Amino acid sequence: MSTGKILTIIVIGFALIQLVPYGRNHTNPPVTGEPSWDSERTRELFFKACRDCHSNETLWPWYANIAPASWLAQFDVDHGREYLNVSEWGRPEKNEGDESAEMVQEGKMPPFFYLPLHPEANLSDEEKRELIEGLQATFGTEHHETTHE
Repeated sequence: MSTGKILTIIVIGFALIQLVPYGRNHTNPPVTGEPSWDSERTRELFFKACRDCHSNETLWPWYANIAPASWLAQFDVDHGREYLNVSEWGRPEKNEGDESAEMVQEGKMPPFFYLPLHPEANLSDEEKRELIEGLQATFGTEHHETTHE
């Protein structure tokens, strides 16, 4: 197959995936509740590094309108809001921040793939320390008990 045909197939395929509706719902539901932050600084750092996936105040970047990046962005926001959403504090489903400090401390949050396109979320060591301490003060911590067999 010639390079021209391959390129044509790729362009047509890219155009066709734009028709898939998933990943285009960039609404931010209303804020119905917010935790009692231990300080304004904790809230500021949380919103700097975590807001886009863990609140209803997501700032949708331009590439979130182009598939397949739109699919990944929508999935990450949907999943993040389901797990922890500080804009729906007090909702009946599980919505607790007790693991959040641990996730930041272990480097699991924010995820590595988020940081290159969101440099504001790349906190300094001092900011991470402040955020971890603030999250622990705001949400507490989750203690995992282990059994030895």
